[in-house]
Amino acid sequence: MQHRPKLKNERFLKSSSRDDDLVRIGKIVSAHGISGVVKVYSYAESTRYYTGQDDLLLVDPSGSEQRFGVLWAKPHQNTLRLALKDVTTRTQAQALVGWTIWISRKSLPPLEDDTYYWIDLIGMAVFGPDDEYLGHITEIITTGANDVYVVKTPDDYQVKEILLPAISSVIIEVDMAAKRMRVVLPEGLI
Repeated sequence: MQHRPKLKNERFLKSSSRDDDLVRIGKIVSAHGISGVVKVYSYAESTRYYTGQDDLLLVDPSGSEQRFGVLWAKPHQNTLRLALKDVTTRTQAQALVGWTIWISRKSLPPLEDDTYYWIDLIGMAVFGPDDEYLGHITEIITTGANDVYVVKTPDDYQVKEILLPAISSVIIEVDMAAKRMRVVLPEGLI
């Protein structure tokens, strides 16, 4: 069972959806150059999530929304550079710093069996094999071998969080409809 997501997760992200139809795919972190290009911290692993849209919904920190067409998107070190229609100066680009970028969930490609988007796993309740509530997933960490689910435990638990490797011997069942995961904790994990 592979649990490799197609979208990256923002660290400490609690919810990535404004509603059931929209998914956050990035955040503008700075202007790049003088021609209106913005630098984006992307939660998506491909630029196609940006360029494959008629337009992108941008939301400012106060919640105001504005749609922009996309001219191009290119990877750039650990970010991507994004050129938006009608954003032609550095001043306009700087005004967008802090805005988040959203697309329709319907535009996400279908997933293979036993593969999930991180946005659907964040917040999921995690239970042991005997239905003991262990906590809920707050974060997903990418490692070279497999992803690791960070599970925040209840306040009365002996540890504050559990790090679960996303491998078939640990993740026994994922019920997307119930937002519930059943796991077997490896020996010595806690």
